[in-house]
Amino acid sequence: MNIIEYEDKYLEDVKDLLVELEEYIISIDMDQLDQLHPDYRDKMAVLDLEEVSNNNGKCYIAVEDNKAIGVIMGIVGTYDEYDYLDYKCPKRGIVTELVVSKNIRSSGIGQQLMNKMEEYFKSIGCEYVLIDVFGYNDNALKFYYKQGYHARMLTTIKKI
Repeated sequence: MNIIEYEDKYLEDVKDLLVELEEYIISIDMDQLDQLHPDYRDKMAVLDLEEVSNNNGKCYIAVEDNKAIGVIMGIVGTYDEYDYLDYKCPKRGIVTELVVSKNIRSSGIGQQLMNKMEEYFKSIGCEYVLIDVFGYNDNALKFYYKQGYHARMLTTIKKI
């Protein structure tokens, strides 16, 4: 298995990985708000990769037997004028996607992808890495906590 920078020939694999993640999110969504729109597979990966390209980001993939079995995408966060009023605004990388194929999770590939993205962020002067994690995704939360991440902000929800 190798970690490489994204190449277009792996686009279909990346699309499949993102669909796999969304299907998992739907299966654990106690609020039943997530959905898999008919256009999701064709559009989401393209939109994510465009965001990476437009925000000094990177996309790395884990490849085995000429197939992408994991993907991570990250961007460099920006601030607006209001952010500076109450925040120090350190340069930060934001992991926007991390997916490892369900058949090989817990094999260290996610950690290798995270390490690669953190190396990139560090190389361009980022001081922090942010990751939004779906609140019901206990497996992801455990994974990130094990990597040294901690919660700074929490979103709460109530149906009315």
